[in-house]
Amino acid sequence: MTTIKEYNRCGEELEKILLLRTSPVAVKMLEKEADIPAGAMRPKKERNYHLAQCQAFAMSRRERTTIAMLKEDHWCPAALMAYGMVPLPQAPNPTRMHPYECFDYGKYIGIVTAPLKSASFKPDVVIIYSNTAQLRSLLLSFGHDDVLQVNGRYFPPSCAHAVVTPMLKGGYWVVLPDPGEYQRALCDEGEMMFALPAEKLAGLLVGLNKFQEQGFSYRNNYYFMQGDFPRPDFYKAMFKQWGLEDY
Repeated sequence: MTTIKEYNRCGEELEKILLLRTSPVAVKMLEKEADIPAGAMRPKKERNYHLAQCQAFAMSRRERTTIAMLKEDHWCPAALMAYGMVPLPQAPNPTRMHPYECFDYGKYIGIVTAPLKSASFKPDVVIIYSNTAQLRSLLLSFGHDDVLQVNGRYFPPSCAHAVVTPMLKGGYWVVLPDPGEYQRALCDEGEMMFALPAEKLAGLLVGLNKFQEQGFSYRNNYYFMQGDFPRPDFYKAMFKQWGLEDY
């Protein structure tokens, strides 16, 4: 079983290999108040303000803050409903225009987030914010079996798709940041979210490190425009099969 220190090391490796601008986010759902890590910031209790969940993600990844969000801390209805902290309202419900998974009502009292490299708890889910080139490099490191587990969610709310969906369905999830991520949490226009169950993290790092050793990782990428550019051997073998090696 992966230890907290091993999760922290994974966070450091992800930042280094992918040259991430912000820390991957460790996410844990809280069943009781005693599960809140020591030192976690409580927005309403300690600072007398509320946050949207996307803002808590942003503070964890940018400011390296551990934040516990209970029902009284939230300022956006989507996360409250998705995380099962409140009962779903009767129709019509404008925040349910796009379908998304929800935890059962009452299962959890809150959520805690922290930068993965310094989190003091074992996460349920890890969320990586990256640009599209970093995301491509991450996905291209996957083996065949993992490729079949990659899915995408492109409609709001991203706070649900990046947490609830990986926990309930497993697999890997490419998530398009929703308008709240941009307007309130200051997500860059070129950023994407990638979420996975924490137990898949060690295997993901194995693939990424192997990809880097082969010279194909994001750190090895560079721009060039050249005709008859140097090709890897498997390109040459394919062209030979097609009878194109002499053209």
